Amino acid sequence: MTQQIPLTETTTQHSCGCGCEPVSDYELDARQIPHAIRHGAILGALASLEVGSAMLLIAPHDPKPLLAQISDLFGEAIETSYVDRAGDGVGVRLLKTHATN
Repeated sequence: MTQQIPLTETTTQHSCGCGCEPVSDYELDARQIPHAIRHGAILGALASLEVGSAMLLIAPHDPKPLLAQISDLFGEAIETSYVDRAGDGVGVRLLKTHATN
């Protein structure tokens, strides 16, 4: 069975004033990913991000176990912040601040 995973890309100019190229932000709706592969798909997407890019994750619930897993695997290279805790899902912005090993 094949299933499309909804991923939206937006280009943003960050505000550090360094003059570098715009980076991409992505939105990943994890509610559409089968539970059995959800964490793996999200972790793979994070590993693929370029430094300075971010992913807005829309989760069906507060993803505390996933955020702990992200912290274990990526350390301080991924900065997390909640952006929405109301409605049908929980929004968490995941920013890749520097390269990982």
